Amino acid sequence: MKVAVIGAGTMGSGIAQACALASHDVKLVDLDDAALQRGETTIKNSLERLARKGAIEEEAVGAALDRIQTVSSFDALGDSELVIEAVYEAIDVKREVWSQLGRLTSPEAILATNTSSLSVTEIASFSGRPERFCGLHFFNPVAMMPLVEIVRAMRTDPDVIEAAVAFIEGIGKTGIVCEDKPGFIVNRLLVPYINDAVHALAEGVASAEDIDKAMKLGANMPIGPLALADLVGLDVGLAAGQALLEEFGDPKFRPAPLIKQMVRAGKLGRKSGEGFYRYDEGGSR
Repeated sequence: MKVAVIGAGTMGSGIAQACALASHDVKLVDLDDAALQRGETTIKNSLERLARKGAIEEEAVGAALDRIQTVSSFDALGDSELVIEAVYEAIDVKREVWSQLGRLTSPEAILATNTSSLSVTEIASFSGRPERFCGLHFFNPVAMMPLVEIVRAMRTDPDVIEAAVAFIEGIGKTGIVCEDKPGFIVNRLLVPYINDAVHALAEGVASAEDIDKAMKLGANMPIGPLALADLVGLDVGLAAGQALLEEFGDPKFRPAPLIKQMVRAGKLGRKSGEGFYRYDEGGSR
């Protein structure tokens, strides 16, 4: 299948890698050449890391890289059968991108957004083809996380959902179909959980290490809520919380003041080298 992935950041690079490993031809698109170079490097390093761990064969590294073409324009996407957008999580940015993609991609193509918290129905309207549109919400890190939330927007055709499920299963992921409700499934439940952990830290209930240890040992969580917030990205978590608060109007979704302060200070978690914990260049604590 010919797949276009829009945005060469962390999520876009991960999605492109997953598609290429499943033998799809991928165009990784970003208007910023530097971002494309970083994306290529990220993918190469990730594939080599998987090979060292024995998760993939050595030969798969080169084969997957050969299937990925980097593109700095939307003009070359007319033959794409699936378009997955993974640009910055802001409605204005997505409006600008999809108003162009809707005109430049094939009428038969399946169109998808990787949004984690915004309305898929609203984003679909920007494309001019809401019947061909769905949400494909991958999780970070894409190479390791098996789930993809397949989001049915208000006007999504049933055959698009059927094709999306088949595609996600074909790249070795587990797809769960859900309706276009704020936060879908995971973030609707996860955001308040992490937010409460941040409140506990700010109130001095315990240290970040002990809050995380308590949830790992007392609730059998594989990772503590504050370490998870660092992995997701505090800016991403803040945007998700604000979107849920706006949609529901329920104060349980109101982001903790400490998260806002940390984002303002540039402490975004693993990707910035510091969040609730400090990390080295490889992202290890």
